[in-house]
Amino acid sequence: MSAHESKRMITQEQRQQAADALLLAEQTRQPITQVSRTWPDMEIEDSYAIQQLWADSRVRAGARVVGHKIGLTSRAMQMASKMTEPDYGVLLDDMLYPDGARIPASRFHSPRLEVELAFVLGKPLGGKHVTIYDVLDATAYVTPALEIIDYRTEVPRAICDTIADNAAAAAMVTGGRVVRPMDVDLRWVAATLSKNGVIEETGVSAAVMGHPAMGIVWLANKLARHGIGFEAGHILLAGSFTRPTAVAAGDTIHADFGPLGAIGISFS
Repeated sequence: MSAHESKRMITQEQRQQAADALLLAEQTRQPITQVSRTWPDMEIEDSYAIQQLWADSRVRAGARVVGHKIGLTSRAMQMASKMTEPDYGVLLDDMLYPDGARIPASRFHSPRLEVELAFVLGKPLGGKHVTIYDVLDATAYVTPALEIIDYRTEVPRAICDTIADNAAAAAMVTGGRVVRPMDVDLRWVAATLSKNGVIEETGVSAAVMGHPAMGIVWLANKLARHGIGFEAGHILLAGSFTRPTAVAAGDTIHADFGPLGAIGISFS
């Protein structure tokens, strides 16, 4: 059997069926069977295609693409998911919440929070051979962020399930102090995450591939293969430097980024 024959994939029609099922799961808050179980021939490439079909449907319904998120940027998370590289998802305008927001927990199935930095671009970024210097040069400012991740499928999940499900991206919050990328050593931005007054997680952003901008380098080069670049104003979530923390209605969250300020939100 040739290498090509051994790499089975699913049809475009099956990809669309999977995307439609994930869209319905998101709308109804009712998780579906893992897509990798429903379509066992699925490969990573199929998963990204399903994610794109899902995003296309959301955009046709009125949402706007405002950026991307990068996941699995830490070695611990890659080992946990049996992946050797990060993954990525799309950020849409209706996923954005401001600091101080009261967020309805009912919007999600099983929400968890991750502590990250968001890079906001001042000019376009893309093409092959993007370097960390290109990323820092294109970034207008960096700001503290929280990502809300969620599952629209049952668990346990294979990596194909997570990627197809928009790399688990559900919402994000930005706040704290805006800084220019050269004004602080971004590797040593640290944060604590408190839930109802108890510190649940701590971390330092160097956990993201040695420098949080490295995830964006990886993503820019990855998407260049598909002719996709980033636009000025795009928000790029660089990857979590804490483990996920589960949240539910009634929880109050405080993420303290030290000199970069803090983010406070609550769930209703």
